Amino acid sequence: MGQEFFINSEQLEDKIRQLLPSQGGAGAGFDLSASTQIVPIVDLTESAEGSNQRADLQSAFSFKSCTPFDLNAVTNSTLINSTGYWRVYGIGSLRITTGDASISFSVTDGTTTKQLVELLGHNSSTVNNQEVLFDFIIKLEAGDSLLGTANYAGATLAGNTRQIADVDGNLVNP
Repeated sequence: MGQEFFINSEQLEDKIRQLLPSQGGAGAGFDLSASTQIVPIVDLTESAEGSNQRADLQSAFSFKSCTPFDLNAVTNSTLINSTGYWRVYGIGSLRITTGDASISFSVTDGTTTKQLVELLGHNSSTVNNQEVLFDFIIKLEAGDSLLGTANYAGATLAGNTRQIADVDGNLVNP
């Protein structure tokens, strides 16, 4: 037979209230206890499996959930400035007639900017066309922004953004 202990911790009680409102989270005056006896608990309900939606469907675009962007010529634009996990999907293209060109994504915290990816193009003696598809997920914390840049008259960066989860990882419905 195991021993039983009572636990007085406001932090643990707050967490229980948050995670298990039906277990006393709505009311006051309950005690937490612990035991040295091991009691296995197996949850066979559907809710224990997590989301019942496939991962690819969870990150799908819809009319309601997507925000399009289209950068061309010489443009530097903030694509996302809200916290959370975001899917970014689209195409970048360069049509270079003279000189060098690039399209890129970068993230900034308002002070420092870090480049995530860049497509560079160089013209030789003929017109040079380059295209790249992109599909990535980025996490933005408070104060972070995702930037898109097209730095040439023949450069285009076009696509959509869609939030798939909040900053704590809670899924957002498509």
